[in-house]
Amino acid sequence: MHKHENCNCNECPHHVECGGENIDKVKLFENKMITEEEAYYVSELFKAISDLTRVRILFSLLAGDMCVCDITELVGVSQSAVSHQLRVLKQAGLVKYRREGKTIYYSIADDHVSSILAMGLEHISE
Repeated sequence: MHKHENCNCNECPHHVECGGENIDKVKLFENKMITEEEAYYVSELFKAISDLTRVRILFSLLAGDMCVCDITELVGVSQSAVSHQLRVLKQAGLVKYRREGKTIYYSIADDHVSSILAMGLEHISE
């Protein structure tokens, strides 16, 4: 067996399986494919929102800035669980916070996060 880089000879294993009919499409898309590093960060983003409690926290913050006590009341889990999940969301860049006296208020980090949540909800509603 021979090895051809970027070939269309239909003898290489990846061509034999599908016949290589879409090789032009593949070559065209090669330049637009995300890098491994970009794929890693997108994967990490989705991991951060893959938890039920974190999703509920994010949706609660769409209403505006809230302290841990308010989020705890809305989401219905313990304060320590909310605090832990907020740390994860903060590390992922999905929430931000500000301090007023002794109280810390959390909010959605930016409009992209709101858009991701809205698109997710729209997608499951179809």
